[in-house]
Amino acid sequence: MEHTHAAHMHKEHVHQHGNTTQPAMDHAAHDHAGHGGMINDFKRRFYIVLILTIPVMLLSPMIQHWLNVHWQFTGSLYLLFGLSSIVFFYGGWPFLKGWFNEMKTWKPGMMTLVGFAITVSYIYSVATVFGLKGMDFFWELATLILIMLLGHWIEMKSIAGASRELELLVQLMPDDAHLVHGDHVMDVKTGSLKEKDIILIKPGEKVAADGEITEGETYLNESLLTGESRPVEKRKGDKVIAGSINGNGAIKIIVSHSLKDSYLSQVIKLVQDAQRSKSKTQLLADAAARWLTLIAVVAGIVTFFAWYLSGKDLAYAMERMVTVIVICCPHALGLAIPLVVAKSTALSAKSGLLIKNRTAFENARKITTLVFDKTGTLTIGRFEVSKVVVLQNELDENSFLQIAAALEQNSEHPIATGIMQKVKELSIPIPHIQNFRALPGKGIEAIVENKQVRIVSPGYLKENNLLSPGDFNPDAAETVVFVLINDKLAGYISLSDTIRPESAEAIQTLHANGIKSVLLTGDNHRVAEAVSQKLGIDKFYAEVLPHQKLEKIKELQNEGEFVAMTGDGVNDAPALAQADIGIAVGSGSDIAAETAGIILVNSNPKDIVNLVLFGKATYRKMVQNLVWGTGYNVLALPLAAGVLYKTGLLLNPAAGAVLMSLSTIIVAINASFVKVKK
Repeated sequence: MEHTHAAHMHKEHVHQHGNTTQPAMDHAAHDHAGHGGMINDFKRRFYIVLILTIPVMLLSPMIQHWLNVHWQFTGSLYLLFGLSSIVFFYGGWPFLKGWFNEMKTWKPGMMTLVGFAITVSYIYSVATVFGLKGMDFFWELATLILIMLLGHWIEMKSIAGASRELELLVQLMPDDAHLVHGDHVMDVKTGSLKEKDIILIKPGEKVAADGEITEGETYLNESLLTGESRPVEKRKGDKVIAGSINGNGAIKIIVSHSLKDSYLSQVIKLVQDAQRSKSKTQLLADAAARWLTLIAVVAGIVTFFAWYLSGKDLAYAMERMVTVIVICCPHALGLAIPLVVAKSTALSAKSGLLIKNRTAFENARKITTLVFDKTGTLTIGRFEVSKVVVLQNELDENSFLQIAAALEQNSEHPIATGIMQKVKELSIPIPHIQNFRALPGKGIEAIVENKQVRIVSPGYLKENNLLSPGDFNPDAAETVVFVLINDKLAGYISLSDTIRPESAEAIQTLHANGIKSVLLTGDNHRVAEAVSQKLGIDKFYAEVLPHQKLEKIKELQNEGEFVAMTGDGVNDAPALAQADIGIAVGSGSDIAAETAGIILVNSNPKDIVNLVLFGKATYRKMVQNLVWGTGYNVLALPLAAGVLYKTGLLLNPAAGAVLMSLSTIIVAINASFVKVKK
């Protein structure tokens, strides 16, 4: 269960960015509401334009010419002009407004292209109604706006889909909480809870705030927060996280902090920040869109003059120009990166990876060396009893542990905690003791059931010649304590910081991906060597002080390695900041979390490997989308300009718009296929 330890401990671990007065929850919900309104606006405009486009097409002289029908009547041209004007001003409004906003900042982009294209075609068509010789293309204007609205609507829905994971996180939080007030319980809004409030969580309800259990015991389902699939047993004194689902027991908890500081709020805030922060790949896409706009406008003007000066009429030259500009709309390109970003950040959060820094996540694909801090990452980070050896025949293992626990019950030492944990697991009762005394640097002693009992170090035995060389062979990674009863050696207990079951597999996967592993620990040489050999780690550095960790990272970087470092303690913070990518382990300290670009919720080394693989997969998707978004334009632009005119290959504006929307949809679908490999 240690695996979920990370998340229990948390307000601390996911650090705030700045002091948000408004909870991240409201923020996400607010963002989403605004987004939902825009989606509905595009949907409404789309349907109204769709209804108007049908009569526009039926009244269009060109369509009638193709269908070989004549539906002309007095004023039909003016009716066509009126309907098309509604389509242009109402349907085209988002694009015209966007064009104006882009020109205000002198950053022409997508909207400039669309706005320019529909304005040129509208003005030209109006001129034909009022006397200019040539054929209008109101029908092309209407279909273009229709398809553009559809493209935007789909685009916004897919972006909303990517932020929906964020909304699911927001929904984990219940609206109301049962506040315990003296003898009675009253329902209050979750947002109004303060530190030290006592709240009641009934069976099956969601936990309304981070806190500690003061009464009752239950099992909590924390899978959505920590990825741990099994319900976790919780009793008095255990920490609970807001958003987890209560099992069949009622519990009372004391609130540890308000909603905006809760673990879940921090997760949501991190996801939002990461979705907003622009990475290098994203900036590349913006630059490409800007260039495409310039190319489109220049290509449009060149196309117009080329056809017009070659003897074609004004209408034909205008039509080619409009088609070229429409074709160039780089919607797919503008969508290529943001969609993948939004999707991957939300997915990572679900898989126990909180991305604080987008660039760090993107660079995960470049990692050549992964440096591990031992405690709490590759190992569980606490002493556990690994071996109990009883040397006196009249004692069994349980009674031996019972005597040891009697002495250790009041100590805070890690060895004592390990022995007490074992005794608790085996439900062994602990007898009373008398005359307890510490033996400085040697151990402890007391009277247990009229017997003189000592728990001592190997050094004490050697000094008193109680140990012959063949008596015991400790594993290099173990710490051993001996129990003496009435000055006779009764047995010994070995404790070790247990290696996580996932560690070996994680190291193997790294090797399979050509990534070297390095162990960097403050622990002694023997322990470091034993852990390294057991896990197949390439290199280890033991007994390293905090400032030396930083130096070791620099050494690796000077050798040309792209270094990622994982750590959990304050002592790791300088090295995390120095590494190319810092990965803080969730059960660690604030300072580690603050200096790292990525936080692992579950302290699980397999998650680090997932991060590397997922970083690679995300980058691949981004590049695929960029290639798709620009590649389409490279093909379509010359066709629209009429380069292959002599072979009979010529794209009309409506076909151009269809192709453009299609490329946008393909990019959106491709982005949704990003997955976290397990």
